[in-house]
Amino acid sequence: MTRVLRDDIVLGRRLPGARLVERDIAADLDVSRLPVREAIRALISEGIVVSRPRSWATVREFTLQDIRDYAEVRSAIETQLFLFATLRHDERGLAGLRDILEREERAARAGDIPESRAASGAFHEYMVLLAGNEMFVELASIFATRLKWVFGLHGELESMAADHRVLYDAIASRDIELVTELVTRHLAAGTAAAEARFLGVVVG
Repeated sequence: MTRVLRDDIVLGRRLPGARLVERDIAADLDVSRLPVREAIRALISEGIVVSRPRSWATVREFTLQDIRDYAEVRSAIETQLFLFATLRHDERGLAGLRDILEREERAARAGDIPESRAASGAFHEYMVLLAGNEMFVELASIFATRLKWVFGLHGELESMAADHRVLYDAIASRDIELVTELVTRHLAAGTAAAEARFLGVVVG
């Protein structure tokens, strides 16, 4: 249940400010209210749902400063993850990353927005596995949902998949300098796009 509601929020099916009414969600999903209540509590702890006293829980409405704060955290953590992944990956790990990339490319070509976004997020999350550092697993788990939510609602499906293809090739080649350049540019573009979405600006 938590995964279902999380995916609804992260993939944009439940928008910021949307009310999460236990009885309505339970009826829609044909479950009791207890698992819905527990899922809402879990998502409050993950920072993407807000509990309002004597009212409904709602999907968190983030601010421009939130985006910039998250971007700083994302840059610090993900840049290191990509670099460690480049240095430490093995053939099996690289094959797993390639599978995710190909899934994203297929979804992008088909115009399947939820699947393409999910695979795009999985591409970034997979760096934790390739980096081979348990402390990064812990750190990433704290921020993963919020970062995926803020930066994952892109509409440029094929462009994003193309960026990931170039990153994959550089990682496979263990080209640290190129990966550093690419990931810096990639994350900066993601921040700019998230800010533009927040401000209602159409970006080309």
